[in-house]
Amino acid sequence: MEGSTSTNTNTPPKRVRSSIWSRFLTSKKIAPYVFVMPFIISFLALFFYPMIQAFNMSFQQVLPGQVTYVGLSNYERLLNPTFYRALTNTSVYVVFTVVILVVFPALFAVFLNSRIVKFRNFFKAALFVPALTSVIVAGVIFRMIFGETEAAVANEIIGFFGIAPIDWQYGSISGMFLMVILCCWRWMGVNILYFLAGLQNVPHELYEAADIDGASAFQKLLYVTIPSLKPVIIFVSTISIINGFRMFEESYVFWEGSSPGNIGLTVVGYIYREGVSQNDLGFGAAIGVVLMLVIFIISVLQLKFVGAFKED
Repeated sequence: MEGSTSTNTNTPPKRVRSSIWSRFLTSKKIAPYVFVMPFIISFLALFFYPMIQAFNMSFQQVLPGQVTYVGLSNYERLLNPTFYRALTNTSVYVVFTVVILVVFPALFAVFLNSRIVKFRNFFKAALFVPALTSVIVAGVIFRMIFGETEAAVANEIIGFFGIAPIDWQYGSISGMFLMVILCCWRWMGVNILYFLAGLQNVPHELYEAADIDGASAFQKLLYVTIPSLKPVIIFVSTISIINGFRMFEESYVFWEGSSPGNIGLTVVGYIYREGVSQNDLGFGAAIGVVLMLVIFIISVLQLKFVGAFKED
């Protein structure tokens, strides 16, 4: 009896550790923190720490083997026409891309979601393909399409309408058009899928009630579909604003960092030029800090405007 009692009470250490670990992972208080820990670690290591280092570097003059604190000197240097031009180009680019990448994907998604469209799955897959294409490869193709010669595809098309050939990469308006059209070509299909996913959550009873009330197709779009898609519209517009201010590739593939008259210079391109090409890391960090503040302020104002922040 004594031997039997000691056998039942003496649990092997390995089994005890396994039981403790199992209770630890299944605890309602601890388990949530365990699952979010990878995100917290990656956020601290890949975003928060670099952000603090960039903010600190923005007050420094960084030379090979020498770091000197220069106060607000780097921020004072931002008051120059080149930075104003880069910020203006980026802001105009953001306005155009946000409008196009919110309005048109929503309309295309409504059209693809209707029953009159055949081969809907084919169109969904085809529209997503540009997002999988390398921006460098796409940029080379777009440079050939919008070349300055009369034999370029774009110039041949406008030639049918009696318009003279355009030097697409040497005009401020046409240069902005190139960057916007490349961005919209890449991300149109992705945003359409976002809106298609949102349309699946719209209650069908709302459309039935609208039909009973005699609402037209346009009225159902205006008073049923769009209000139901508000969360998706907020999400798409927010990421479009952030990605617009962070844009670099669409400009680089056309001018490789040196556009005539800075017509294609963006804020991130200015960071690359000063921080990497000119090896002025302190000044580049100052530009990055200002860009981060601009994105933060505009994103908060946009979310406040659309009512994403509800007051108690």
